[in-house]
Formats: sequence, C-alpha cells, structure tokens
Amino acid sequence: MSVVVLFGSETGTAEEVADKIAEVLVDHDAEVRDMLEYEVSDIDTDDFHVIICSTYGEGELPTGAEPFYEALVEDAPDLTGLRFALFGLGDRIYEATFNRGGGIMAQKLIELGAQQVHEHARHDGSSNIKPKAQAEEWAQELTGLLAG
Repeated sequence: MSVVVLFGSETGTAEEVADKIAEVLVDHDAEVRDMLEYEVSDIDTDDFHVIICSTYGEGELPTGAEPFYEALVEDAPDLTGLRFALFGLGDRIYEATFNRGGGIMAQKLIELGAQQVHEHARHDGSSNIKPKAQAEEWAQELTGLLAG
C-alpha cells in the first residue's frame, strides 16, 4: 500500500503541510500530489489517501481543490475500499465556516464509498500552533494506524 498525500490550496499552506506529512510518512512510500494535477481516474482504492484541504472565502473549497471536487461530483466513481484521513486548514475567526472546505471534501468521498479513518485534524490559523507542527504530530498518530 502506498500513501497519496493530496492537497488543495489557495495560498500554499496546504502544500507545505502535505510535504511535512509526507516526510513523516516516508516509510509508507508517501507521494505528494496537487489536486489540480490529480485526476479522479488516478485514484487507486488500494492506496491510502491523506487529504489536506484549506477553506476559502465563505467556507468554500480553495481554488486548488475545486476541479478535483467537481470531477468527483460529475464522474461519481465508486470509491468503496478507499481509506483516507483528512487535515483541514481554517481560521476560527470564521466560526460558522471553520474548516468547512475539508468537511465538504470528506463528505463527498464518504458519499462515494470511501472510509475516513483517524480524526479530522482542524488547524486554526488564529492559534499560536504552526500548521506544519500540528500536521507532524497528527501524521505521527496516523503512522500507528497505517502500521496496524
């Protein structure tokens, strides 16, 4: 089993987080991919997917995730057997839409048959915790799940 670390970003923070997570998951052949360059037809349900998704605007998906999401909606692939974990980026200042982008992505994957494992990490841009630091700790926990 390989690990695909898939990010959708607006400002580049999700890509930085993806690189940090892949670094932690190096023993699992983690490969970082940009959602803008990843086709729905590329999804291998045997691979474990780590989704990193920020939230933009009024609680929407970032520009970097929209085409991938729209392809999931249009193609509606059967993702039964796919296991994924989600790391979201947001800002608690926007309480009503905090980390909604990641939630939108997770909901669609689950609707298509995928199974979410591990806690949905929700980074808060208003906190003193750096996104990469939270991602590293979260990915360490994920390593245990992947090994077992």
